[in-house]
Amino acid sequence: MWWTTPTLLHAIAAPASFSQRQRGRIVCRCLRYVMATARKPWHFAQNIYKAVSRTDDKDPHMPIALITGCSSGIGRALADAFKATGYEVWATARKADDVAALSAAGFIAVQLDVNDKLALEQLAAGLEHSGLDVLINNAGYGAMGPLLDGGVDALQRQFETNVFSVVGVTRALFPALRRNKGLVVNIGSVSGVLVTPFAGAYCASKAAVHALSDALRLELAPFGVQVMEVQPGAIASSFAKNASHEAEQLISEQSPWWPIRESIRARARASLDNPTPATEFARDLLKAVQHTHPPRLLRLGNGSSLL
Repeated sequence: MWWTTPTLLHAIAAPASFSQRQRGRIVCRCLRYVMATARKPWHFAQNIYKAVSRTDDKDPHMPIALITGCSSGIGRALADAFKATGYEVWATARKADDVAALSAAGFIAVQLDVNDKLALEQLAAGLEHSGLDVLINNAGYGAMGPLLDGGVDALQRQFETNVFSVVGVTRALFPALRRNKGLVVNIGSVSGVLVTPFAGAYCASKAAVHALSDALRLELAPFGVQVMEVQPGAIASSFAKNASHEAEQLISEQSPWWPIRESIRARARASLDNPTPATEFARDLLKAVQHTHPPRLLRLGNGSSLL
């Protein structure tokens, strides 16, 4: 069986000099990682080793942050910033290669589809005893193109990732957040306030994130859980490239908007207009998170202050 492989045995046997109490702490931490990564044997073994190797060094008061969508851009910059400040960072990504890269960088890397209910339950179980101090709902993408070309299917896909996952992830991790009286950070967009053509699905999804954040803030306040919404402007990331790809896939020669396709492509590339570096964005967001009274709404990045 995979759980008896030399890799895992070596990981577990590493701290031979630990006391019984220390071993107990190891077991507790190992169980957390089992629940988070049990379906990925190699990542499971790696994370067990990490849990074991730092048990003696870890500050029991080290805050824990979980960030979704950490493969690149804003998510990766946030993961780096929080880790550098002393947080234990749980970084999620969809693709195995991205998870491996995050693990190699020292994060607690978890392969996660934010709309996978079973995966969310396993993730929540991994944080049941430690609690969670900061949850950053960052996973998302921009569906660009005429609303009527994409239709309901494109709109539904956009809402599943950008909106429904915010509720699903927060719901799954609410017990851990409640335990630590944590903070939920939802990454919205200025596009949720300033609507532009050929980005209707994306703008609508971020407007929904804005409303959901306000509702969650009121509903979670009695439990000591705070909610912050961040509305980025233009941030240097792969967002524009991915948005352009979405637009190219959507519009065709049969579309009534085909003659103005260059304008549609220009809208998809709008976030490349003098973008703020993702590292700068992450630094400023981290500062706001660490504030005694985090703001309810934070606008960061080029163009965001115009609203």
